[in-house]
Amino acid sequence: MVQPVELDTLQGLQLTKCAGLCGCTNSDILAAIDQAVADGVDILSLSLGGIARPYYNDSIAIASFGATQNGVFVSCSAGNSGPSKSSVENVAPWIMTVAASYTDRSFPTTVKLGNGQIFKGSSLYRGNPTNQLLLAYGNKSAGSQRLSRFCIRGSLDPKLVHGKIVFCERGINGRTEKGEIVKMAGGAGMLLINSENQGEELFADPHILPASSLGASAGEIIKSYLLSEKKPTASISFKGTMYGNPAPVMAAFSSRGPSIVGPDVIKPDLTAPGVNIMAAWPPITSPSLLKNDKRRVLFNIISGTSMSCPHVSGIAALIKSVHKDWSPAAIKSAYVSDNKGAPIADFGSDNSENADPFALGSGHVNPESASDPGLVYDITTEDYLNYLCSLKFTTSQIALLSRGNFTCPEKALLQAGDLNYPSISVLFNINAQNATLTYQRTVTDVGIPESAYAVEVEEPKGVSVTVTPRSLKFDKLGQKLSYKVTFVSYETQSVAGVSKFGSLIWVSGKYRVRSPIAVTWQ
Repeated sequence: MVQPVELDTLQGLQLTKCAGLCGCTNSDILAAIDQAVADGVDILSLSLGGIARPYYNDSIAIASFGATQNGVFVSCSAGNSGPSKSSVENVAPWIMTVAASYTDRSFPTTVKLGNGQIFKGSSLYRGNPTNQLLLAYGNKSAGSQRLSRFCIRGSLDPKLVHGKIVFCERGINGRTEKGEIVKMAGGAGMLLINSENQGEELFADPHILPASSLGASAGEIIKSYLLSEKKPTASISFKGTMYGNPAPVMAAFSSRGPSIVGPDVIKPDLTAPGVNIMAAWPPITSPSLLKNDKRRVLFNIISGTSMSCPHVSGIAALIKSVHKDWSPAAIKSAYVSDNKGAPIADFGSDNSENADPFALGSGHVNPESASDPGLVYDITTEDYLNYLCSLKFTTSQIALLSRGNFTCPEKALLQAGDLNYPSISVLFNINAQNATLTYQRTVTDVGIPESAYAVEVEEPKGVSVTVTPRSLKFDKLGQKLSYKVTFVSYETQSVAGVSKFGSLIWVSGKYRVRSPIAVTWQ
């Protein structure tokens, strides 16, 4: 899902958000995916989604299950509704759900106030810097001070903003549209300010006038300055393209878990580059998406999980070319590897915490490690159907997904947490002290014919974790070995929804096969 503009969330039962810009009917999505499978594709990259709903009522989940049955790997966007909790979309376990993170590339600006204070911002505007110009904020004479703060159409008084740099707060309308409204009112520039909830995340937008995005903290200081000075001024300069920022960092807009539909599976699955990504652009459309913008480009800079999803799809294609016999689940689990660098930060937190598995899943995608992971977690179509049985789906609900006859066994073959997923989600009751859950996993050796793996465990706070056996010895490639993980909650929680995190890592020489653990008290 692309995030070039800010739009109200579309919540139609018959529509699915498509790259954040269009509505796609469920029937079209089903038909398109079925046709792609019939055409013999190996990888499906779906930068679309909608509000998470039960799998049997989710057109993308239904269509992608059919694709998975036919050996097709399906990668989907996690959504752009972060950092709100449980906002993740495309949560079916047979889908690779991709979050978005920053690269080290940025498009910085410098905003200098008349009192000498300097702030760093972001913009794709390529024109000359502004001089020190008067600042304008809102319309004291306008009927609605609130609407003029957001620089919506018809809210700015040209007499008050002409020749000035206008202070505009994010929200209600699109970011580049605000700049167009400022320009039409005679403004000479714009400072686009994040709300407190939007924090310090900065978008690089192709503005049609000198403009810079600024974080919430800078916005508060600038607002205080312009309201206290008789003649507040500011200038904006543009630094072009720069490299070397800390990366990856989780994007605040990237949707978060836990899944409201299937909390027994950690979603998203992983994160990939999704901020300020160069992408092909239709030449009939302006880079700002504004009708009055006559600029035309073949490539644009775009942010969103629509940008991160194709990265993973391309890497999956590379893995498929090397390992032609791997199933979609094996390819999916190959991405699980230990992050050996510094912990990944998160713009969606208060910047004092590192990103957790509900933000980044198993970690940032690593193509080299994914092509030679050592161990993989495989899942068959029957495994998925038995998982649906564990969720108490009816025969007719399962039939919507399987598109055929399937009867749940009299005795369930697994509990929901036993799905052979490469990550582990554990659910405890908030009042259950010393509650115990045991899950099973099976790994397949795809690394070295004769190898031995030892387990390392980082226990979530308040939970003990026991792995049996603590070592796995493989005699040949393709061999499958199982292990069990027992979780004991020795702490109770006063409120529901608290989550703690840890990890389980199988180590053998160069291989570190990591499974994140999320424990949530319900």
